[in-house]
Amino acid sequence: MLPTTLTTDRLILRPWRDSDLPAFAELCADPRVMEFFPKALTRAESDAVAERVRREFSDRGWGLWGVEVPGWTDFAGFVGLNIPSFTATFTPCVEIGWRLAHAAWGQGYATEAAQRALDFGFQELGLDEIVSFTVPANARSRAVMERLGMTCNPAEDFDHPVLPEGHPLRRHVLYRIGRT
Repeated sequence: MLPTTLTTDRLILRPWRDSDLPAFAELCADPRVMEFFPKALTRAESDAVAERVRREFSDRGWGLWGVEVPGWTDFAGFVGLNIPSFTATFTPCVEIGWRLAHAAWGQGYATEAAQRALDFGFQELGLDEIVSFTVPANARSRAVMERLGMTCNPAEDFDHPVLPEGHPLRRHVLYRIGRT
């Protein structure tokens, strides 16, 4: 049986709780957090995302963990593994992703939690490769990917199929890391 909770020196990655929903809605409504997404989310939209994440986590036993920072907050956002629902040249695959509240930025939490999620993916799930992607301008997320040892090949840049032609966020960069 797979562990449902992961820990690092400073963080607890755990299944989501109902009490996480208000904080998740707040961070999904923050234009700083959602700068590289098509739009900020309403409470109903963020609740729908959380429900999908929770359902997928329950079905698989892993996914996008809620990030708890003991002594500071019960919910700073999410970090974890996901199976993209769209079709691209690199799918099917498992991706690593994160979305943290602005107040949690700059503390190393994304990198620390993502490293633990990568370790889980390679050691517990036996994955051979994990990918991540974002828009070229998202320097903060790209820096996390690079700190994790992920690499980007410009020949693999792609247009995100969920976004329409001409959308300013359609172009994405793809990062990869293999089990070492």
